[in-house]
Amino acid sequence: MIDLHLIGIGTGNPDHLTAQAVAAMNSADLILLPRKGHAKSDLIDLRRQICAQVLTGPARIAEFDLPLRGDEGAYLDDVNAWHDAIADAWRAQIAEHLPGGGKLALLVWGDPSLYDSTLRIADRLRGAGFEIAVRVVPGITSIQALTAAHAMPLNPLAGPVTITTGRILRAHGWPSGTDTIVVMLDGGCAFERLEPQGITIWWGAYLGMAHEALEQGPLAQAGPRIALRRAELRARHGWIMDVYLMRRELADGT
Repeated sequence: MIDLHLIGIGTGNPDHLTAQAVAAMNSADLILLPRKGHAKSDLIDLRRQICAQVLTGPARIAEFDLPLRGDEGAYLDDVNAWHDAIADAWRAQIAEHLPGGGKLALLVWGDPSLYDSTLRIADRLRGAGFEIAVRVVPGITSIQALTAAHAMPLNPLAGPVTITTGRILRAHGWPSGTDTIVVMLDGGCAFERLEPQGITIWWGAYLGMAHEALEQGPLAQAGPRIALRRAELRARHGWIMDVYLMRRELADGT
């Protein structure tokens, strides 16, 4: 039996870890750290830093190369094939390092419940007959880090919030039934497809890290600044993680 703990670690700041996360890491028989290539070496370096900072005793840590996602077919087909490959990589690591079972920990960026697929990958193992129990340790999400960085509430007074992706915003435009949206997993600047009049944007990249970057303002003025800064930051670091909130002016002007 594998007792799998999916531990949310926040957005890059070791101070984001909860006491529950620290306890789960210290009780693990094995911690798996994924390598995502040289361009994203900062991500595994941060995971290594977290382990060095919070582990209080000897712990088995194994690193493995995360399979790359293809982009030759339909998006969902590519993602599902990628998740299958990651499940196979997990299975190989478990067979090598925990053949008799035990407690396995994976450090999940942000929180395992929000636009993250570790829970779906774990389901693949379970569906294949793998004996596994899954436990989730919640973490700080990029949305929480964004609103905290801008010192703002997520929702308007008594109003709803829609969380979506850049791909969906680009394809379908502003979601109906809400005046506040949070956009995640935007590989570009999907907000450029919108008519900017009456929209305010709050944007953040590398949230919680030493090189955190923030912009805000009316979309017509802030949008071009964000697009330029985003391109500069990506060129400098070789990768970027960003998220943004947009709010349309309500009929009463609020």
